[in-house]
Amino acid sequence: MREVWIVEDDDEMSHAVKLMLQLLDCSVEIFRDARSVARQLLGGDRPDVMLLDINMPEVSGIDLLEFLRQQNNLKDLPVVMLSSETTDVQVDEAMAIGANGFIFKPVTIDELEEALNKALAGQ
Repeated sequence: MREVWIVEDDDEMSHAVKLMLQLLDCSVEIFRDARSVARQLLGGDRPDVMLLDINMPEVSGIDLLEFLRQQNNLKDLPVVMLSSETTDVQVDEAMAIGANGFIFKPVTIDELEEALNKALAGQ
């Protein structure tokens, strides 16, 4: 069973994505902000893949992704970005920093499954 962490500040969106992931036979943990997930990661826990919202209060998903890619033990963690309000500039920036994929909200189960499979395969 794949372990997926969702970093998303919107309760409805995180719940909907969690339900889809459970249908895809994934174990899911939800984090509401970048700092709480960073603490968990720095404490030694690690998912198989992370779904990371771009627009979050205090610390953005882009900033968290940049932080992850600077950590030797986390730089290879598969990260798929999520966002409803994105520009090509944000997508390009996330991919340049090292995102493994990008999903636009609202998310479908097929898009989610495809993005997870690609991220886990290193594509």
